Amino acid sequence: MSPSPSLAARVRQAAHPGRDLSGCVCETGVLADRPDATVVRHGSLVGKAHAPGTDPEALAARLRVAARLPGVLLPPVTTAPDGRPRPHTLWPYGAPVDPDDPDAAPWEAAGTLLARLHRTPAPPGLPPMRGPAKAAAAVRRLRRTVGPGHPATAPVLAAWAGLDPWARAEAPMPSGVLCHGDLHLGQLVRHPAPDGPWHLIDVDDLGTGVPAWDLARPAAWYACGLLPPEEWARFLGAYRSAGGPAVPPDGDPWPALDVPARALAVQTAARSVTKAAAEGRPLGEVEQALVDACARMGGIPASPAPDPST
Repeated sequence: MSPSPSLAARVRQAAHPGRDLSGCVCETGVLADRPDATVVRHGSLVGKAHAPGTDPEALAARLRVAARLPGVLLPPVTTAPDGRPRPHTLWPYGAPVDPDDPDAAPWEAAGTLLARLHRTPAPPGLPPMRGPAKAAAAVRRLRRTVGPGHPATAPVLAAWAGLDPWARAEAPMPSGVLCHGDLHLGQLVRHPAPDGPWHLIDVDDLGTGVPAWDLARPAAWYACGLLPPEEWARFLGAYRSAGGPAVPPDGDPWPALDVPARALAVQTAARSVTKAAAEGRPLGEVEQALVDACARMGGIPASPAPDPST
């Protein structure tokens, strides 16, 4: 897939309004090019083509939230998406987390920003956050493209069947807190680049729902042994220190995190198995760890995970 020429042209023109572009020497490039998102940079601006079928009104509502929370979410250049069939949006460029420097991962910033987001009243009419719907889509894709013949399919589906209906997008979520919906370290950038404060990015899944979902990916990785306890403690401690409502201010956080963490483990495992099968290769070490976690979940009542603070 190649990035949309109209998206690249729009970003270039927006970066130099009313100017002759023939001598432009701005740094440019494709930052991401997937079926659900194409992201192009031109100098100080970034353009994003959202997934085909994106509801432009729901996207506009999410953009308005980002514009109202500039200290938490990276504010868009405009709150009016443009383009068909993939809506386009414009953003200031922010410096991402360095994947080659795990020791510099901004866990404290992630926890603090999430707490501030969760403490913000959700505006009327904001759609539900899309986390459970995306998890359900990953499981459907596993069923459709891999099927029961793969040895990893059964444990993943068994773990999925044991989740609460809301976590499988089969019932309304039991909370209406403002949530990001897809939190991971790739959703943080420094703005202004390269040394400005951290901001959350990517509003495609933003909405109302269960705030513990936003803590669930690092929680799942911690429970699977893939995130060191000290990093989990930094993230959770920062979230609690900032007054985040998803977990109690002290004590065992796991009763609130258990269902969302299981759901994120299943979603990630389903995606991993689907990708490995498509590439005709065995599961990698991390992918197998996620499937093994699903096998432990399947048919087993929820039980506390160890608390890293004790």
